[in-house]
Amino acid sequence: MRYETERKLAARAKNLGEGAAAEALPELVGLTQSPSPLVRRIAASAIGKLAGVAEAAAAVAALRPLLGDTHPQVRQYAAKALGTYGCAAKPALPTLRDMLRNPAETDYVKRSVTTAGLAIRTALEIDSRKTVQTCRRCGRAVAPDEYARSQRFFERTLCDICFDQTATERRNKETRIEDQKHIRTVDGTLVQSDGERRIAEWLAARGIAYRYDARLRIIEGFQIRPDFYLPEYDVYIEYWGMDTPRYKAGMHLKQDLYMHAGKRLISLYPADKPCLDDSLGAKLAQFGRREVHRT
Repeated sequence: MRYETERKLAARAKNLGEGAAAEALPELVGLTQSPSPLVRRIAASAIGKLAGVAEAAAAVAALRPLLGDTHPQVRQYAAKALGTYGCAAKPALPTLRDMLRNPAETDYVKRSVTTAGLAIRTALEIDSRKTVQTCRRCGRAVAPDEYARSQRFFERTLCDICFDQTATERRNKETRIEDQKHIRTVDGTLVQSDGERRIAEWLAARGIAYRYDARLRIIEGFQIRPDFYLPEYDVYIEYWGMDTPRYKAGMHLKQDLYMHAGKRLISLYPADKPCLDDSLGAKLAQFGRREVHRT
């Protein structure tokens, strides 16, 4: 597939997911059959975003085959998406269990499988009235599907009304953050600082896939945006570029969140910019995913 076509289809899948319209499901199902792993991954993620609006059985039927995809990130995002469908995703539990037991499966896929399986099983328990879950914002009892969807996107229990309010607040915050990005890297990514630019370009020069400024809720009640996430390594990178007391307090809090959640974090500072081979390269090599070659 040509690069331009791949990017166009990936952007289409992303837009369909963000639009959250039930009518988008058939087109997304078609995109899960793309020869491009990138398009399949984003299509799977987008189907997850249709939870609560699309026909659940059809969505689950489209996602289940992706659990056997040859590309690990497609399997990862298919598992994540299935977790949003709660009770409807019950047929996927045996496959998720097999993936978890498979010694050849990657660790980051297993983490997503574990989270998805827990969401599905909890939704089933709520449905059978064995347990009661309440909204963290308003205290109302939540339905199984409300629980599964809110856990996937916010990692806390919200009813549909509070889910929508929280999503709106997050979009407004993201808009303010996007306005602060004004430095463009060689691959076209907009970042906020020269340090982030150097890190992004160092990763790109070595063919290391990264996601910049992705959303991640690590500990309930705290939502943070990691500077970089490396899916091949399941590693987060934070660039701490300021030296004010308030900034340092936030830095220490964020580092504690990573630690308590068991996330793998690489911290970089302004002094590391001239020597990323020795700082970032050496730290990545410690995780043993693959050798990081210097250039």
